[in-house]
Amino acid sequence: MYRNKQLHSTTVSILLAVSGLLMATTAFTAGSAPHQSLDHSIVSAEIENTAILLRERALLDNLSVDIVESLTTEVGPRRIGTPGDKRAIAWAQDKFRQLGFDRVWIEEVDLDRGWIRGDAKAAIVSPYPHNIVLTALGYSVGTEGDLVGEIVEFKTLDDLEAVPEGDSLRGKIAFVSYSMRDYEPLPGESNMAGYGKGTRARGRGHVIAAKRGAAALLIRSVGTDTNRYAHTGSGYGYVDGVEKIPAAAISPPDAILIQNMLRRGKPVTLKMNLTSKITGPTRSANIIGEITGREGSDEYLVLGAHIDSWDEGTGAIDDGAGVGSMMAAAALIAQMEQRPRRSIRVLLFAGEEIGFYGIRSYIERHKNDVHEHIMGAEVDGGGGRIHTLTSGVGKNALPVVREIYKLIAPLGIEWSDANDAKGASDMSVLGKAGMPALDFAQNPNDYFDYHHTPNDTFDKIVPEDMRYLTAAYATFFYVAAELDVDFRR
Repeated sequence: MYRNKQLHSTTVSILLAVSGLLMATTAFTAGSAPHQSLDHSIVSAEIENTAILLRERALLDNLSVDIVESLTTEVGPRRIGTPGDKRAIAWAQDKFRQLGFDRVWIEEVDLDRGWIRGDAKAAIVSPYPHNIVLTALGYSVGTEGDLVGEIVEFKTLDDLEAVPEGDSLRGKIAFVSYSMRDYEPLPGESNMAGYGKGTRARGRGHVIAAKRGAAALLIRSVGTDTNRYAHTGSGYGYVDGVEKIPAAAISPPDAILIQNMLRRGKPVTLKMNLTSKITGPTRSANIIGEITGREGSDEYLVLGAHIDSWDEGTGAIDDGAGVGSMMAAAALIAQMEQRPRRSIRVLLFAGEEIGFYGIRSYIERHKNDVHEHIMGAEVDGGGGRIHTLTSGVGKNALPVVREIYKLIAPLGIEWSDANDAKGASDMSVLGKAGMPALDFAQNPNDYFDYHHTPNDTFDKIVPEDMRYLTAAYATFFYVAAELDVDFRR
């Protein structure tokens, strides 16, 4: 099954011998049902056996973790348009080639602006002097020296928006204190719902506050932690005709401190200084690696992640885990003795963090060949194990996807009957354009404690979970690439 340079035949024999034991152990460990019998009129016994061997090999392979380690060590932060971004583009091309991908190329992405983060300092001046930990939100303007103003709290962005436009907040610092940590999901909601509410203020609050005369915007960091560091994010820009005001996120403990001061009924005055600066247009690139199918078809399956990260940590979980798991899943398939029937492409997108720049450029370039994208999925939720698979395929293809699912069910993955998946993150743009998609919902593993912070670093990666994650994608996409199925129908 595997090329000798990657895995000796004796090792293959050992894996075959212990495959049944590993399947049972995996099922027991993951708390799931054991392996289910497949309909061999849909998935042949030969493909099934090969897929099981691939799955068990992936559970023993640390390649995905090694890739994340390489990316975070050799490249580090890689916000789009920065020197780190350029290093990441070169690194990804080299890594694809080292891993045995058949084709590797880049597609340039234009960015209308660059940004220098600079420094961020703040302190409560009165009534109780305290230093405050904060970080500039992406692509915020600077304060041009010290900015001093009275803080006015709004529990949510809706509360801020309810204030009449004009001069009602003239000279004040609008503070949206919404806490993702305190959000109680509705039945059936994940913690992504709470995150979505927080990103509204992070992405639009500066414009809404400026329309009401505010001198600056502060938000409580969008995260689930209580650490004294701040979460950056957004960077969606300003609106023509509306004053550009500075925007920053403060750490959760400092948000609580300010709220405690405000409860005492005295004006709370903050001094802040951001030296961030918007610069001119720049350029980045999407990086693509392909495992070419043995039949040479123009149709291919796609695995996605975004290569860019915010610039304060090293982007290990957001989205190094996606880069590592997707590259490794395809590489494990590439190491097999025979390529699958159809091609598999790994798409590493630029500029996801600031508004899907890479995928928007990609969809414009590929708008006439979306039909060649047979099916896709993306990892952009950290390195946690998958707990649920939701498909988004044609009615006639649904039984096929359900059969393939049986091969990853022993990894502790449940099946959803919704069949409404569009794909995560960047891949959702392709999903909405008509590409069949899969959503693999993951365990969060404290993802929102660390993402967009200086603490998004390699030590947050859980190797065993990454192996489970990679095994699921490698297994599913190998089988999907072997079958002559139109997943749209």
